[in-house]
Amino acid sequence: MLKIIAIGGGEIRRPKKEGGFYKNETLKIDKEIVSFSGKKSPKLLFIPTASSDAEGYFEVIKKHFTKLSCRVDALYLIKDNLSEAEIKNKILNSDIIYVGGGNTLKMMNIWRKNNLDKILKLAVKRGIVLSGISAGSICWFKSGLSDSRKFTGKNDKFDFIKVSGLDFVDALHCPHYDAEPERRVALKKIMKKTSGVAIAIDNGCALQILDDKYRLIKSKKTARAFRVFWFKGRFICETINLEKNFKLLKNLVTKFS
Repeated sequence: MLKIIAIGGGEIRRPKKEGGFYKNETLKIDKEIVSFSGKKSPKLLFIPTASSDAEGYFEVIKKHFTKLSCRVDALYLIKDNLSEAEIKNKILNSDIIYVGGGNTLKMMNIWRKNNLDKILKLAVKRGIVLSGISAGSICWFKSGLSDSRKFTGKNDKFDFIKVSGLDFVDALHCPHYDAEPERRVALKKIMKKTSGVAIAIDNGCALQILDDKYRLIKSKKTARAFRVFWFKGRFICETINLEKNFKLLKNLVTKFS
């Protein structure tokens, strides 16, 4: 059973560098992630590969999801020298996988070196919830619009790139569609060279998938999601309706003709 909740972006309550805390922008979505597992006290495995196994990030996630009745652990693929058997055991003994944001390209390369792509296919068969934010939402799609080049640190200017994901959802995914206006320009450009459909999601919005069906979840009233593609020389950007009931996923990821 395929269970995915891909979050377009938003802050979890964490300390600001200048003092104080960010407002929790994804609480409603995060509660649905927990509920989606069907467990009262689910085991949540946080994978922070995209942030280079940042332990501070894990502490924020652990504090947040512990308050939502989760038992929280982390899978460190960079700093821990884990065997494939140990990685597999951690993943398949979880109820929820939550993938953090950061460098998508780096994350996907490390995952493939560790056969995580194959192990996560087994997680799908077990009905484990696959979730995450930004890089952690891109990974579940066929591909995603990524800012991974900015992490080289060479200069402030970088080009967005298309990064291959795990292809559990047959579409390109663009997170932070409202929060980073430059993504709109980049997505329009990259989709001209990409067949199929892109799913662009604002911060505070998530795409929830159950097998062959989908619906949107919003933790911010103004947040939206869009179907984006080129058709007969025209750029199409359709708002995806917010509905309580699940709809057929194939209608979301297929172009009209």
